[in-house]
Amino acid sequence: MGYKTSTAHLDCILRELSKEYSIYAPKTFIGEGTYSDTNRIRYGRVESVEEINFKEKSEFSYKEVLTPISETLFYFTEDEVKESDEPKKGAIIFLRSCDLHAVKRMDDIYLRNGFEDIYYKRIREKTKFILMGCTESFERCFCVDMDTNRTSNHDAYIKVQGNEAFIEGGFEALFSRLEEVEEVSVKPDYVIENKTRVNIPENLSAEVMDSAMWNEYNERCIACGRCNFVCPTCTCFTMQDVFYEGSDHKRAGERRRVWASCQVDGFTNMAGGHSFRGDKGQRMRFKVLHKVHDYKKRFGHHMCVGCGRCDDICPEYISYSACINKLSDAMKEVQS
Repeated sequence: MGYKTSTAHLDCILRELSKEYSIYAPKTFIGEGTYSDTNRIRYGRVESVEEINFKEKSEFSYKEVLTPISETLFYFTEDEVKESDEPKKGAIIFLRSCDLHAVKRMDDIYLRNGFEDIYYKRIREKTKFILMGCTESFERCFCVDMDTNRTSNHDAYIKVQGNEAFIEGGFEALFSRLEEVEEVSVKPDYVIENKTRVNIPENLSAEVMDSAMWNEYNERCIACGRCNFVCPTCTCFTMQDVFYEGSDHKRAGERRRVWASCQVDGFTNMAGGHSFRGDKGQRMRFKVLHKVHDYKKRFGHHMCVGCGRCDDICPEYISYSACINKLSDAMKEVQS
C-alpha cells in the first residue's frame, strides 16, 4: 500500500527535508549540452518536484553524490594533518532501478573489498534513496538482460502524474510529514523489455583476452574516458596534492581524491616509466572483462547494470553492448 497526495504538498515536504538533507535528482540544465542550444540532464540539487526530470535518462549518474569528482580527504601543514570534516547534512537521491543496483556495486568496492573506505562510508550511511520508476525503456538501455530492471531495495518510491504524487516505502522522515493523504495501492513501474539486448556467454573465461576482437578499438577509441565518467559503477580514482603557503609562511596543502579513468593515457604509469595496457584495445578489454567477468567471480553478480550511458556518451560511437555481444564469437575463436 501507499499514498496519493498533491505535488504541492510534496514540495512542502521536500522543503522540510532539505533542512536535514541535500536533495539530488536528475534535472535539466538549459543550454549546457554538448552542442549549441542543447540541454544537459545530470544530477543536481533540487528543491521542488518541478525541477526533477522524471521522463528522460540522466546523461551522468548519481555517483558524484557518494563519490565527489574531487574530494578533499585531509589537510596538512609541516606540523600536523587534519582529516576533512564530514558533510553536515545527509543526502536524498532520486534514482532509477539500474542506478540503485549500481549502489550495491559501489558498496562492494568501497565497503566490502577488504577494507572500509571511511570517506565513502560516512556519506553512504547518511544517504536515502528514492526510486523513480521506468514506464518504458530508454534508448540503448539493456537493464533487463542484466537483471537490474527492478528492485525493492529503496527507502521510498515516488511517481508523479500531473499534479498528483504517489508514494510508497519506509522512509520515516518522509512519511511522518504526510498529511491529508489518500491511501492507495502503489507499485513501482519497471520495464520488462529493452530494444537493446546483450548475451554474456556462460563459458566466458580469461582466454578471450587473446581474441583479435580487441584490435579494432586501437583505431576507434580516442582514450577520452567519457564512458568511465558517466558509468554508475566505475570507481577508479587518483590522488592530487595541492600546496599553498600558510599565513605563517609555512608550507601547507590538502590531498584530494579525484576521478580517474582506466581508458586514458597515463592511468597505469609506474615509477621508472613502465606502463601497462598501452594500447587502447587492451584498455577496452580490461574494462569489458572487469564489468562482465572478473567482478562476478569475486562478488557473484556483474558489475555492469545495463544503463547504456557509455553507449550514449561515446564520441566515436563505440557500443559497449555490441562489444559484449561479440564475446561469444571471440570465445569460439580462441578455443578453435
